[in-house]
Amino acid sequence: MEALEYSITDEWNEARWIAAERIYEQAFPLDGKKSRDIVRRMFEKRMCQLHTMAQDSEMVGMALTGIDQHAGALLIDYIAVRKDFRGSGYGRLFLDRIKEWARTAANCKGIIVEVESEPTEENSRRIHFWESNGFHLTAYIHQYIWVPEPYQAMYLNFEEDIRLPDDGKLLFRSITRFHEKAYRRSKGEREPK
Repeated sequence: MEALEYSITDEWNEARWIAAERIYEQAFPLDGKKSRDIVRRMFEKRMCQLHTMAQDSEMVGMALTGIDQHAGALLIDYIAVRKDFRGSGYGRLFLDRIKEWARTAANCKGIIVEVESEPTEENSRRIHFWESNGFHLTAYIHQYIWVPEPYQAMYLNFEEDIRLPDDGKLLFRSITRFHEKAYRRSKGEREPK
C-alpha cells in the first residue's frame, strides 16, 4: 500500500462530502442511510466527524462518527472503503486510524457500532470484519420502528480496566440517542416540501 492520508473534520464541507458521498452511496445504496440534508444538520449540531482516507489525493475510504460523552464512546455510524479497494486491508488500516484518534484525541473508552443481524452471508462477513478487529458482538437484538432489519451492537474497549458495558441493550441507548439527535429538527425548521 502506498502512503495513505488520513484526515478528520467536524465541520461541514460540501466538496469533501461530495467526494465521500460517492463511497457512501456505493456502500449503502438502499434506504439505510442518512440523506445529505440530515448529515449537514449533524455537522451544524456539532455532533459528528467525517473521517477520510485518501491515496494519491483520491478518496478511498469514509466514515461518519459521533461521540457519546455520557458513555465515553465513539459511535461509528457509517464506515466504507471504495469497492475497488475492498479486500486489500484498507478497511483494517482505516479502522486502526479511527481507533487511534478515538483513544488519544477524543479520549474515548472504546467504540460502539451497530450491525444488521439478519442471518445473511453479507451480514456474517461484516460481523467477522468487526470481530477480526477486536470487537465483541452482543446477544441483544434491537428492532427499530422505522427500519425492518434487526440490529445488534458490537463494542471495543481500549483498556481492560476502563470498559464499556457488554450489554447490547445498554449500548443501544447510546446508539438511539445519537440517531434521535441526528433526525431531530431544530426549532423553527420546517419539513422540506
